[in-house]
Amino acid sequence: MNLLSLCRAWLAGCLLLPMLAAAQPAPIFVLNSLDADVSVIDPVSWREVRRIPTGKEPHHLYMTPDEKSILVANALADSITFIDPRTAQVQKIVRGVIDPYHLRFSPDMKWLVTAGNRLQHVDLYRWDGTDLALVKRISTGKTPSHIFIDSASTLAYVTMQDSDELVAVDLARQDIRWRIKTGPMPADVFGTADDRTLLVGLTGSDSVEVFDVSGPQPKSVRRIRTGDGAHAFRAAGDRRHVYVSNRVANTISKIDLATLQVVDSYPAPGGPDCMEVMGGGRYLLVTSRWAKKLTVIDTEARQVVRQVRVGKSPHGVWTLDHAPRQ
Repeated sequence: MNLLSLCRAWLAGCLLLPMLAAAQPAPIFVLNSLDADVSVIDPVSWREVRRIPTGKEPHHLYMTPDEKSILVANALADSITFIDPRTAQVQKIVRGVIDPYHLRFSPDMKWLVTAGNRLQHVDLYRWDGTDLALVKRISTGKTPSHIFIDSASTLAYVTMQDSDELVAVDLARQDIRWRIKTGPMPADVFGTADDRTLLVGLTGSDSVEVFDVSGPQPKSVRRIRTGDGAHAFRAAGDRRHVYVSNRVANTISKIDLATLQVVDSYPAPGGPDCMEVMGGGRYLLVTSRWAKKLTVIDTEARQVVRQVRVGKSPHGVWTLDHAPRQ
């Protein structure tokens, strides 16, 4: 082979490598809170292929709206780890973010909001695409837990786990617009696509509380009985249904957002917590918090089809190959 042929072969290989990488399914990431790391799972072999060290006591991870990074909130390390969702490489570590238990970017990616679960505050950061700048630290009720931000990037809704409240933070004014009492131990919060309705998982009960937030003041309008320890949400990807994990009941409930009724239920052993829906919508990934496993549920067969051993106290789960999040 002459030199010209060798150069052409080398160039062809260089062009082919990115195409082959893109064709590979994206890894699945599972956050292990008590091991201070993230499990990287190959969705073909369904094996843990490596661990990514994080800071102390990571509790939630979250994919940015532009899907360029997965963020890991390291609560006791006061840091956030940025991970590439395709290559599983650490992009950077941002330090000095105080007590980030839960976090959420606004859809327009101008704001990053963190909930200081241990220190009872919500922090508002400006994001310029590269760096975070703290704009305001807002004192809240007891134990701010989970965050949801509306589609207009104007309001951040935050649950207060130990004072049984839901608050709305005005991002433009950097203050609390309103607060309302909830049922016991509110955890995750999910907003419908029209921004008119919020669902709050009541981990201290067996229900999801529904709030009408379409007017100037919120109203609690009903409770949907799902199962003991109603906790986390994940949209089913069909713009019609949402899943809620019932951590004590060891089940997943499927709620119809049009009727606000439970329309299906699935077994989920080991203390189901956070969830992800694989592309196509059939397979539901669930972190089994007390069993140190990732559980895979076939929602058509309505049964567990696989479990993958991960680390201690698995909490969040995300993958780039996912169903729509609304």
